[in-house]
Amino acid sequence: MASGFFITGTDTEVGKTFVTALLLRELNRRGQTALGMKPIASGCVQGEAGLTNDDVEVLLAAGHHPVPRRVLNPYAFEPPVSPHIAAANAGTNISFEVLKTAYDELAGQADTVLVEGAGGWLAPISDVVDMADLAAFLDVPVVLVVGMRLGCLNHALLTARAIQASDCRFAGWVANRVTPEMLEFDANLATLERRIGAPLLGVVPYAPTGTLPMLGRANLHPLLAV
Repeated sequence: MASGFFITGTDTEVGKTFVTALLLRELNRRGQTALGMKPIASGCVQGEAGLTNDDVEVLLAAGHHPVPRRVLNPYAFEPPVSPHIAAANAGTNISFEVLKTAYDELAGQADTVLVEGAGGWLAPISDVVDMADLAAFLDVPVVLVVGMRLGCLNHALLTARAIQASDCRFAGWVANRVTPEMLEFDANLATLERRIGAPLLGVVPYAPTGTLPMLGRANLHPLLAV
């Protein structure tokens, strides 16, 4: 059975999919069989293959081998809104059991499965459960993506504390430079290294849209299947 990790972020638009694809690529380069999963996606578009999503396509391309979209992304919604609102509007009850079945199918053909959440750590899935509950249900450690920009210290430290207070293990975090003009980048990075209390897995330099840079300062030992 594969090692699994839940990829969360300090907010939406901090590069979770981008970082997940980088991690998949690096794990595969190191000889792992790594696959991605996007359990719930909103902002999908209707096409020949049904509802498709850019994030799903990125993870599909970055995985070790092709997998059915219905397994990589069991729940797809068209409106670009919070999953709990999209699901309610569609009359859909998001089932953790359905998601666990899909996860197990991927885990049966991989060394590592990276499960990318939607939004942040406490983004709602319904009126009673959120992304943190899904990570706990899947029983996988958590990787936090920090969008390095003004205000990230507060967001990162709050999210880190919430993860540490949960039933999930905090595997580590990735610093993603989402704004090239961020002042005192190195000083902010050093502050987070001192205070987050989990390993820094890598630093992602700013990259233009559509490009995948190399993961800097990569320390992926916590993610490697042994």
